[in-house]
Amino acid sequence: MRSPATGHRSNGAATGRPADVWVDLASPSHPFFFKALTDAIPDIRTTVTVRDKTQTVSLAREVGFRFRTVGRDYEPSLLRMLGIPIRTAQLTVGMPDADVAMGARNAMCVLSAKARGVPTIHFTDNDICAHQDGLYADALYHRLVAQATHNVVPEAFRTEVLTDRGADPDSVHTYGGFKEDVYVAGFEPDESFPDRLPFGGEPFAVVRPEALNATYVQSETIAPDLLAELTDRGVNVVYLPRTDDYREFTADADPDRVYAPPDALSGLELAWHARCVLTGSGTMAREAARMGTPAVSFFPSEHISVDRALIERGEIFHSRDPVEIAEYVDSLTVADARPDLAEARRVRDEVASLTGDLIEAERR
Repeated sequence: MRSPATGHRSNGAATGRPADVWVDLASPSHPFFFKALTDAIPDIRTTVTVRDKTQTVSLAREVGFRFRTVGRDYEPSLLRMLGIPIRTAQLTVGMPDADVAMGARNAMCVLSAKARGVPTIHFTDNDICAHQDGLYADALYHRLVAQATHNVVPEAFRTEVLTDRGADPDSVHTYGGFKEDVYVAGFEPDESFPDRLPFGGEPFAVVRPEALNATYVQSETIAPDLLAELTDRGVNVVYLPRTDDYREFTADADPDRVYAPPDALSGLELAWHARCVLTGSGTMAREAARMGTPAVSFFPSEHISVDRALIERGEIFHSRDPVEIAEYVDSLTVADARPDLAEARRVRDEVASLTGDLIEAERR
């Protein structure tokens, strides 16, 4: 890991004022991560910008950030590609005064800060560069974020993904844990939460299907068969469809056993109280696993390194066989779910300490 070195500012730390940190939130998971992280770092004040993408704006408001919305996501792929350079230009022109900029999986933040001569601390845990032939977006992304002043990644991350694309090895910093630990650590469960579900206090599992419109998913969904297998075994399911189109996946499942909430429910509350969390993507499985709740991934493509590490350690069970998954869930007992935040808190404190040191190094 790179040791503190002379940074871009010569008088910041010496003034005794808090460090000014610009945080750019570009995706729905970012508000939780950066709120938990910045709250754990002393002597900083934040200015926050948010990209209008899915629930990012509403979640930034929910966690308590004051922010300015800059740019938006577009649904057609061509417009989405154009939206990224447009937003980068908007950020460059309207970027606040800052000692350091911070973003996660966010080349827009890195490039705009670089254009303004502001050092960047960038966070990522995705080390997959291409999921299919001819898909170059991920490789380009890693080449761009390799230009960050600092990249902070989990120990499981393959750092050569960045160093092979131009990052100085001393600018890549690792921590012993996972991104989800940072915000899971501060979670305070609501013990009355299960009362909001129509299962009369009985155990339940959570199922979220694959992101079928994502470029990294090259497979048919197993969600309909999985829901049918679970409910046939008497498992209550909170089903989280990604869009209305996904609701049809419940057609062959026992309707008395499946609840698809009409409004968003807290993913962390669901993970804490669930018998098991099953997902066709990675984040919810990692959140549950780091809480100590049994987690299943039925992700259909190549796993990023953090997911492989959790699977190899037995914290996540992976399968694409609905029968095998349902048998695994059916085998779980109350003792298998032992939610515990102690390890997550240790990781959060490590990441906050590391980030605080990097901020101060850049102010000297």
